[in-house]
Formats: sequence, structure tokens, C-alpha cells
Amino acid sequence: MMNITISNLYDSDYQLWLENTINQLRRGDFQAVDWQNLLEELADLGKSERRALESLLTRLLEHLLKLTYWQSQRDYNQAGWKGEIRTFRKQIKKLLRDSPSLKPYLSEILEECYSDAREIIIDITQLDASIFPGEALASLEEILDENWLPDWEAINSDKSSEVN
Repeated sequence: MMNITISNLYDSDYQLWLENTINQLRRGDFQAVDWQNLLEELADLGKSERRALESLLTRLLEHLLKLTYWQSQRDYNQAGWKGEIRTFRKQIKKLLRDSPSLKPYLSEILEECYSDAREIIIDITQLDASIFPGEALASLEEILDENWLPDWEAINSDKSSEVN
């Protein structure tokens, strides 16, 4: 390879650096491996998985909130929202299948993701914030259950009876 050093290769052509590093590891040429950048990449992989899980859970909660509380749009949009809910659940399931040790992380981030989803939905719907509960709609198990949906009719009738 020309006059490019290993660390310069990382900065100038990531894909080539990656292929080169994989080949070095396969050959057992550990002395030639750019360990500093490799370790950073491995650490970033774990962060990336966590960020993906956080994003998927937040989006799932957003759509559950839309389905439950955005009454004026529900009839027109519920099929699409239910499709998105299914998609996010499947993506979370696949991530957890590949990295089951991340399951406890979902419990850790549930309230933060719910809070983020709640804020986003308040902005999107322009509905009064008091309509949306301060805590997650259900347990994590229910939220991830492919067959569970909030009973929006019961929730909304409860809200109506509180007002009357």
C-alpha cells in the first residue's frame, strides 16, 4: 500500500481501513492492527445499538399515543399508525434477538422515551398536554407485545366522564 499509514487510512478511506483490519485479524497479523481505532469502532457499535433501540421505542410510543389520544385523526390514520406500531415492534424484536443483553436497557429508558414521545406528540397534535398521561401507557411487556393495543375507547370515555 502506498505511503498511507494505518491511522491515516482510517481517516482517509474508512472502508479500505475496515477491510484491511479484517484481513489482518484473519491472518493473525495482530502487530499491524490499528488497535486504537478498532477499539473506538467496537465501542461505537454498542452505542449505536442502544441509540437505535431508544429511537425505535420512542417512535413506537409516539404511535401508540397518536392511536390512543388523537381522536380527530384516528379514523383516517389508524391503519397506518397500526402498521408503524407493528414495524417498530418487529425492529425492536430483531435487535433484541441479535443482542438479548439489551433487553434490560429498554426498562431503563422506558420513562425517558415515553417523555420524549409525549413531548413530540404534543407538538405534532397541538392537543392540550394534560390529555396525555405523565407516565407510560402500559408496562414494557404490553408495549412490546405484538397483539396489544391501548383501549382508546375506554381511555377516552374515562377522560369524558372526568370532565362531566
